[in-house]
Amino acid sequence: MPNLPPMPSLPAWEWMQKYQSQYLLGDITAGIVVTSLLIPQSMAYALLAGLPPQVGLYASIVPAIAYPLFGTSKVLAVGPVAVSSLMVAAAIAKLAPQGTEAYLTLALTIAFLVGAIAVVMGILRMGFLVNFLSRAVISGFISGALIIVIVSQLDHLLGLGVPTTTSFIETLIKTLSLITHINRTTAILGLGSVAILLYFNQPLVNQLKQLDWSEAQILPISKGAPLLVVILGTLITFSLQLDQTQAVEIVGAIPAGLSGLTMPIFDQETWLSLLSAALAIAIVGYMEGFAGGQAIATKRMEKIDPNQELIAFGIANISAAFSGGYPVTGAVSRSMVSFSAGANTGLASMITGVFAIITLLFFTSWFYFLPQTCLAAIIIMAVYKLIDFATLKRMWNYDKADAIAWIATFVAVLLWDVQAGIILGAMIAIALHLYRTSQPHIAIVGRMGDSADFRDILRHEVKTNPQILAIRIDANLYFANAQYVQNFINQAISDRPDDQPEVTSILLVCSAINFIDTSALEMLESLIATFKSLNINFYFSEVKSSVMDKLEPIGFVDLVGRDRFFLSTDLAMRELSK
Repeated sequence: MPNLPPMPSLPAWEWMQKYQSQYLLGDITAGIVVTSLLIPQSMAYALLAGLPPQVGLYASIVPAIAYPLFGTSKVLAVGPVAVSSLMVAAAIAKLAPQGTEAYLTLALTIAFLVGAIAVVMGILRMGFLVNFLSRAVISGFISGALIIVIVSQLDHLLGLGVPTTTSFIETLIKTLSLITHINRTTAILGLGSVAILLYFNQPLVNQLKQLDWSEAQILPISKGAPLLVVILGTLITFSLQLDQTQAVEIVGAIPAGLSGLTMPIFDQETWLSLLSAALAIAIVGYMEGFAGGQAIATKRMEKIDPNQELIAFGIANISAAFSGGYPVTGAVSRSMVSFSAGANTGLASMITGVFAIITLLFFTSWFYFLPQTCLAAIIIMAVYKLIDFATLKRMWNYDKADAIAWIATFVAVLLWDVQAGIILGAMIAIALHLYRTSQPHIAIVGRMGDSADFRDILRHEVKTNPQILAIRIDANLYFANAQYVQNFINQAISDRPDDQPEVTSILLVCSAINFIDTSALEMLESLIATFKSLNINFYFSEVKSSVMDKLEPIGFVDLVGRDRFFLSTDLAMRELSK
C-alpha cells in the first residue's frame, strides 16, 4: 500500500496513520464508560441551560466526533459542561423565554459565535490572551459559578417550585423561603440519588480495592453510578406512577432521532447582543478544556498545541450550532475518566459520539419517566468537588493580592452574574499584573568575595566600589515601571552619605531584562543625558542578544557608546575599577 501524503492541517491524521490494533480495546472501553457518564450529564446540563434534555444529547454527538479530528489531545472528552451551561442560560434568559423556539435558536447562535471566536483566535495564534486570566480569577469565577449551579438545582432536588429568576441572591432567598414546602417523595428520590453517587464515589471503590479488584475493573462500576441513578429513578417513578400520584417532575417525552441540520441566527443585532457573552464563554470554555487536556497530556508525555486547540474547540462549537446543540468544551472529569479507562486516541471520543447517536435513535423513550430530581443530584455531585476554597486558603497564606482577586471575582459572580464576574476578574488580573510589574525588584549589587558572582548588598556580604553604582533590575522595562526605575536610580545617587566619594559610573545589570519598550528607552536616554551633565558615565552589562537586536538599529548603542556594553558584570567591574 503506497504511503499517503501528510496532512498537517488535520492533527488526527498522525494518530490515524499510526493506529495499532492493540489500541482498539482501550478506545472502545473508554468510549463506552464515558458514554455512561455523558448521557445523564448532558441531559442534566441542558436543563441547567434552560434547554430541552435532547439538546444536551445533540451537543454530545457531532462535537465529540469533530474535536478529535482537529484537536491535539488524544483523550479530551468534549461535550456540555456545567459552567458553560450556566453562562448560556444567563446570556439568553433576558432575550427570550425558556421553552420557546427563540430561546433554542439563540442557544444555537451563541454556540456558533463561541466557535467563530475560538477559530479566529486560533488562526491568529492568540492563545496567549487567556493568560490574562490568572489562576486566582479562574478559580474564583468557577467556584462562584458552581455555587450558583448547586443553589439552582435545590429546587429540582427537593421539589420546591422556586420561580425562575436571573439573580442568584433572589433565587437563594426564594429557595430558603420555600424550604418548608418540600415535596417529600421528590426529596427522597433526590437525596437517595445523592447517597448512591456518594457511595459509588469513594466507599465502594475502597471496598472493591480491599477485595483486590483492579483499577480497570473498578472504573466502569464507580463511574457508572449516574447511569444507575437514572435507571433506578426511572423504574421507581414508572412503576409507582409518582409523576401522577406524588407530583414528581419528570423529563417527559424526548424526541427520537437526530436533530437534523439547524441554523443559527445570522443577524447583526442579535450577534451584538450575544457577543460579550459568547466571548466570555469562549475564553472560559477554552481554558477549562485546555487545562484538562494539558493535565492528561503531561501524564502521557505528550504535547498540546494551544492555538490548534482553539481551532478544534471552535470547530466543535460550530458543529454543535448546526446539529441542534449548544456551547461545548472539554469536560475535565469525563476526560480523566476516558484517560483512566484506557483511551489511546481520539477514536474513543468518536465512539462516544456514536453511542450518543444510538441512544437518540433507540432509547429516548426510556427516559420519559426520568425524575428531574435525579438529574439535579447528578449535577450537584458532579460539580461540588470543583468548588475551590482550598486554593483561596493557599493564596491567602502566600499572596494576599491573589486571594483578594479570587474573592472579588467570586463575589462579583454571585452578586451580579457570571459574565460580570469574568469581566471583573480579567480587569483585576490585568490591574494586579500592572501593579506588580510597576514596582519591580531592584537591587544594588556587589561582588561575592573574589568570585565573578554579584549579589544584593542588602542580603549578602559583598565587596563594592564606592565610585561605581551597580544596579540590577529584575524585570522587563516598560511604560508602567519606567518612572519607578528612574526614581530608584536618582534616589540611590542622592542618598549616598557625604563621607563617601562621589559616584563616577553607573552600571545597569540587565541579566533579567528581556524587553525594553519605547517609554523605558526614552527614560534611559533621559537618565544618560542627565548623568552625563553631572560627569557620571552610564554602562550596561549582560544585555541579552534579543534586546541588543532592537537597540542597535535605532542608534541607542551608538548613542551610549559600544565600548560601554559589557558581556558580563564581572568584566565590567574589573574594567571600570582600573
